[in-house]
Amino acid sequence: MKKKAKPNTSDRYVIIMAGGKGERFWPVSREKTPKQLITLLGKRSFLQQAVDRVLPLVPLKNIIIITNAVQAPTVRKQLPKLPKHNVIAEPCGRDTCAAVTLGSAIVGARSTTAVMAVLPADHVIPEEKKFQQVLADGFDLAARGRAIVTIGIKPTEPATGYGYIHVGAPLPPPEGGKPYKTTFFRAERFVEKPNFDRALEYVNSGQYRWNAGMFIWSFVTVTEGLQKHQPEMFEACQRWFKVANKPAKLDKVLAKEYPGIKKISIDFALMEHAQNVVVADGSFEWDDLGSWTALARHIKPDAEGNCAVGDFIHVDAARNIIFDARTKNRTPIAVVGLRDSILVQTDDATLLAHKSQAQKIKEMVAKLAATKEYKKLV
Repeated sequence: MKKKAKPNTSDRYVIIMAGGKGERFWPVSREKTPKQLITLLGKRSFLQQAVDRVLPLVPLKNIIIITNAVQAPTVRKQLPKLPKHNVIAEPCGRDTCAAVTLGSAIVGARSTTAVMAVLPADHVIPEEKKFQQVLADGFDLAARGRAIVTIGIKPTEPATGYGYIHVGAPLPPPEGGKPYKTTFFRAERFVEKPNFDRALEYVNSGQYRWNAGMFIWSFVTVTEGLQKHQPEMFEACQRWFKVANKPAKLDKVLAKEYPGIKKISIDFALMEHAQNVVVADGSFEWDDLGSWTALARHIKPDAEGNCAVGDFIHVDAARNIIFDARTKNRTPIAVVGLRDSILVQTDDATLLAHKSQAQKIKEMVAKLAATKEYKKLV
């Protein structure tokens, strides 16, 4: 019996975006070790899990991490087997279009026939096999032509914190090829974060997917898109492409040019203008952990709805999120009569917040940063 031929993965690349601050997960998340570099679920950080998920599809040497100078040492420490020059530190944050452009220049300098996936570092994807199938089919489709592939997640609720994609009819299978296990749709339009009623309409229609910020395209396709819709970014890509295989020279060029690069997301810059966008149906379990309240979805609650990680005991407490991240001198957390709150303990700080105010943790981080006494906690 003939063995099934494995696809050639040498021309596949993955760019992982890992430069966010993760302020809503303070005090566990800090500037040097933000959300993607901490361990909240399981024994590995979100970044480590993101790399683990793609390794069956892409060689380790073809995984590029885009981060920043503050976080780069921790990234390298967490991924010791990753080639050193695969960790790219942005001189400053210029949003996702600049990061995509930089990643594309680096990949293109290694192979102009490459196909690359651009993935966030901080997503929770428990159903790895299903995700890998969608990603593999997306790689294949993107390699066949000029399609920009984005993975759209089937909505499970009328969430107002995500952008949505209106999908059209399913695409036919590729000519002369076997049908994909993944369903692909034509993207009709991208929609900004809606209000609750509009989100409910979208979910009930079955014609919308959450925009998860996961993209797959060839080097040729993404650079053509930039040339057409963002000519300044395309010119920057060309300049960085020329020095991408000389890390010291690239660092020098980026230090000089990056602060002047336009700050714009890849969604606004390219996705909303392009006519060749295809949506891969992401029918796997997925979560973008945006705050402490979202973490409760992944922790088994007790009879009163408390979700706890740590030694927790209570009297008449309900629907709280308790997280003990202390590494030394851990003691029980005892709670009486607390409701709908977040309690987080680290070695040097304690957070107590009402769940309804979780989004204001960013304000607290800003206040700490502006205070000489507490700046070190940010």
